[in-house]
Amino acid sequence: MPDAQRKKLAIITTFWDWRSHANHMSERFLNGYPRDGKWHRPEIDVVSAYVDQRPETDLSGDKADRHGFVIYPTIADALRQGTDKLAVDAVLLIGEHGDYPDNEKSQKLYPRYEFFEQIVDVFRKDGRALPVFNDKHLSYSFTKAQRMVEASRELNFPFLAGSSLPVTFRIPPVELPLNCRIEDALMIGIGSSDAMDFHALEAMQCMVERRRGGETGVKAVQLIEGDEVWQAGREGRWSRRLLEGALARSDSRSGIGLSDGRPQDLAHSGELEELVENPAAYLIEYNDGFRATLLMLNGAVQDFTFAARVRELSKVQSVQFLLPPQPNVTYSACLMGKVEEMIVTGQAPFPVERTLLVSGMLERCLESRIGGHQRLMTPELNVSYRAPRGSQFCDALG
Repeated sequence: MPDAQRKKLAIITTFWDWRSHANHMSERFLNGYPRDGKWHRPEIDVVSAYVDQRPETDLSGDKADRHGFVIYPTIADALRQGTDKLAVDAVLLIGEHGDYPDNEKSQKLYPRYEFFEQIVDVFRKDGRALPVFNDKHLSYSFTKAQRMVEASRELNFPFLAGSSLPVTFRIPPVELPLNCRIEDALMIGIGSSDAMDFHALEAMQCMVERRRGGETGVKAVQLIEGDEVWQAGREGRWSRRLLEGALARSDSRSGIGLSDGRPQDLAHSGELEELVENPAAYLIEYNDGFRATLLMLNGAVQDFTFAARVRELSKVQSVQFLLPPQPNVTYSACLMGKVEEMIVTGQAPFPVERTLLVSGMLERCLESRIGGHQRLMTPELNVSYRAPRGSQFCDALG
């Protein structure tokens, strides 16, 4: 039986197999994770779960038998542990993976908002609200994402969300000074939409939100593709110097280096254009006049990197967001460490407004793409917040 002094955690998820986010994240609480050079076991017990889809590859039943928690038929039952009142101390909401449809924007329609609504309904009926973590973007719909944040404010419960990239290891361990004057920024990402571009956008956002004046929201967005991306670079809409800085942090460059070990200058040699069959540029214009660019460069690299010009610093600042490989996916431990901190302290370590803003940025960029790559004004993305004093990332050297 769980110790009465330990916190009780409910896991609400769409799907649970060995590669799923549910597995990577829940294991940090079921078995612990490495931290500060030793094995750390949270003072938190997984006591219940709801799993929406359970195909033959499902692991949740085996995990429940092995670790002594119960899988319930509804979200409300999982939060109440089969009783008539709330019986847990925190909720892990993981709406990622599983067989769900796509919409016309290529967004996977994960029921994160719908699950969240059921969680909040229990909070309202039982007169008590708990800390909630939501994996990745809040919803494919910015309107639904707004409602989620509004509910957390109304009921006054800690709400944490987002990608693992902002808190994973960084090489080198770059932290932009808080309130610095960032003049230009460029992020490089890889993968599909809308699964991986969210990660890249939130990694970019966790860097640029540290600029002077704090985050003020986004004025307009545009997503361009193909040759128009390279043309935009030639026109100065994004910086070749920052491209060079970000690529220099990559450990996975493709091309001639794979066949003869030759050093590559992908930023200037022209080989980049040959390697990337369908480049995409997410052009973000902020309300305070600042601009940033995400380049999705599938075929050229296999990692996520960032570069920026900062007026107070003489050199271009550049960094790789390190993602250690499967099966351990150690970067999820960095994120679950922040969830553990929220559960223990009752305070979210960084603002959920970051994920709210990025959720909206992504949706509007995808609308730009299907609307002929037009520039879209985004007055609804007037999300303002202040970055945390520290960047919250794991120290790869510590």
